[in-house]
Amino acid sequence: MKYYIIAGEASGDLHGANLIRALKRKDQNATFRLWGGDLMKEQGKTLVRHYKKLAFMGFLEVIQNLRTIARNIRFCKKDLLEYNPDVLILIDYPGFNLKIAKFAKTKGLTVFYYISPKLWAWKQSRIKIIKQYVDKMFVIFPFEVNFYKQFDFTVDYMGNPIMDAIAEKSKSLDTRETFLKKNSLPDKPIIALLPGSRKQELKNMLPVMLEIIPFYRDYQFLIAAHSSIEEPYYAQLTKGFNVKLLFDQTYPVLQHAKAAIITSGTATLEAALLNVPEVVCYKGGKISYFIAKQFVNVKYISLVNLIMDAEVVKELIQNDLEPAALKSELGKILQDGNNRKEMLNQFNILREKLGEPGVSDKIADVMYNYLQTSV
Repeated sequence: MKYYIIAGEASGDLHGANLIRALKRKDQNATFRLWGGDLMKEQGKTLVRHYKKLAFMGFLEVIQNLRTIARNIRFCKKDLLEYNPDVLILIDYPGFNLKIAKFAKTKGLTVFYYISPKLWAWKQSRIKIIKQYVDKMFVIFPFEVNFYKQFDFTVDYMGNPIMDAIAEKSKSLDTRETFLKKNSLPDKPIIALLPGSRKQELKNMLPVMLEIIPFYRDYQFLIAAHSSIEEPYYAQLTKGFNVKLLFDQTYPVLQHAKAAIITSGTATLEAALLNVPEVVCYKGGKISYFIAKQFVNVKYISLVNLIMDAEVVKELIQNDLEPAALKSELGKILQDGNNRKEMLNQFNILREKLGEPGVSDKIADVMYNYLQTSV
């Protein structure tokens, strides 16, 4: 079968790559055309657009890039019709993907959505679009099943594919000694900084993270950097600070970290599943944050807290994100006391909630069977 898959950011690229790998095992005749990143390209070969050319974050940035977004949408529609796939698989990235879903369905294409937009947080009105233009929705959080049920829309939940990513990466992770030697690092405890995968995130979050470095001289700070952002951009933000960049080594950095400071997103869940105590940060532009605040309808911003429905990890949001608060919260989880112990206990419960690895294979099986019965 022919698969057209669209992901618009790093986490979507990761899960898309694992899905492609699973689909190839299930469907020996599978061919792919992709919007995503290097991981998806490695598995599916034909990459049409890289996500680094698609990732616009926040209201103002979107407005400033409306022409580019419109060009991408026009091109995607044209390319989609020319390829004429058996199924279009959309991965999160709702601002773009829901427009493509509507177009594809009106052209008679089968539309699957993998990793639901966060409708439970905001823009619940989008459920109407999904019910009308999406044939099958595959969700990755247990609470999303009941969320969609209240709108009379049945979804498939097989577990969270991040379990697959961690299981796969864990097979090849180096020992601490090898990791330190390979990256020319001293034998000091590590604090991981994960400021995000977009330039705007780095600009907003990284300067505050860096301010606490002088207070922890017995530790080394490592930034889990993304190659989708050029090194000079990191360099201008980190100038004057004793910190090292490690590109595309997020899991190894987390695996050997004593604690982490992380921008809200998928990485907060990855850190928890790797048993790394963390402080979660978020800071947006003043106007974008004010607008978002009017619409967001959740108690927490981190995936860990959302899944657990409790404040397992500390969240420092907008004006609360300042060096003194960050230093204080980090200090609580670096020490082997009650705060750290309780957080690690909650991470164990979190893993039980999300189930075992093998999720991508289960999803691929269900997708393939749906397609077989609809052909």
